[in-house]
Amino acid sequence: MAIVTFYNCDPKDAPKTTQGAHLGANAILTWNGKLLLEKRRDSDIWGMVGGGCKKYETGRDAIARETYEELGIRVPKEKFVKLAVYDNPGRIAAYRDGSIWRMVNVIYGYEFPEEPVLRISSESKELRFFSKEEIKDIEIAITHADIVADWFTNREG
Repeated sequence: MAIVTFYNCDPKDAPKTTQGAHLGANAILTWNGKLLLEKRRDSDIWGMVGGGCKKYETGRDAIARETYEELGIRVPKEKFVKLAVYDNPGRIAAYRDGSIWRMVNVIYGYEFPEEPVLRISSESKELRFFSKEEIKDIEIAITHADIVADWFTNREG
């Protein structure tokens, strides 16, 4: 059983939240025109690098910390560019422990100047850069799928 199940604009199946809104920071990390995703251990699906903001932590602080924790790469927080905020009320994460959160995701971008050496953390099963065509063949967390699709669409437009 997955540790977390994600929902996005699914009023029929999404459970009611048990916690307040949770601020998360996620990264559009790119190299050579491809997007970096991680295969998550908690759900066995692909998603963007990132996670929840800790108490007294800004979104930039959180994404810099998460990038180091999940990839072993230190990127100064000032290098991350805020791209978007995804705050629709149907963005839900339901955890096995019974906690159910509404997620507000701040998305930051960073382009690696050269191919990075990635380290898989205890939170990930795999790390990989994907093209738009390759993305079509994988399952992406429903709370990240629209963000990934928007990024590829905006890149082309």
